[in-house]
Amino acid sequence: MASDTPDAQNALIALRARYKDAGRDKADVIVALGGDGFMLQTLHAFRDSGKPVYGMNFGSVGFLMNEYREEGLDKRLDAAESAVLHPLRMTAHTKDGVRDALAFNEVSLLRQTRQAAKLRIVVDDKTRIEELICDGALVSTPAGSTAYNLSAHGPILPIDAALLALTPISAFRPRRWRGALLPHSAKTRFEILEAQKRPVSAVADDLEVRDVTIVEVAEDRTVWVSLLFDEGRSLNERILAEQFAD
Repeated sequence: MASDTPDAQNALIALRARYKDAGRDKADVIVALGGDGFMLQTLHAFRDSGKPVYGMNFGSVGFLMNEYREEGLDKRLDAAESAVLHPLRMTAHTKDGVRDALAFNEVSLLRQTRQAAKLRIVVDDKTRIEELICDGALVSTPAGSTAYNLSAHGPILPIDAALLALTPISAFRPRRWRGALLPHSAKTRFEILEAQKRPVSAVADDLEVRDVTIVEVAEDRTVWVSLLFDEGRSLNERILAEQFAD
């Protein structure tokens, strides 16, 4: 599989010429050529197949990808280390109904207009913040903790940590609140206050639901995907190394 960039498409042609492509139904491994965004699309597309996904980077960051090399792909796949990811399940309520979606990186709530959002945050049926005035907030998985969560100054989580990161985005009040670490079993509910005056959208990876009124987020342990990484470059190692990066 390849993204639609010229470099990724050219690499796809070269790899198919060098290695047998069994097709998406008969393949044992899915090889994804692109960036992290394309990897997320691939994980969603194949999440029910049980097939591991091995990515090679043709994007700008490529945190979920391996380095592209045409030679030795079969040996790299044989030696690859696996990381199992469980997604978040987002249930977004609007005046028109309810939308369900999965997110392997994060579920984020974002203001839609110049008006700051006002959110009530409820964790495991207990109100933790009565009113958060902010640009938004997000819940991140360990795999997604180095993405948007890190940009919003949230914590980096080891991949095998049984934790989720709850991180505010440009919080105005309470000004000193920097977020929370939640057990992976926690159920978080965001209630949008003054929803008509201060509309909010909810995004699960790349799926957006606008004008939400309530958003519920919880890890779904019944769903899993497997990512493959080159030997010695596991996702655990990448996340650890990121904490010591310049």
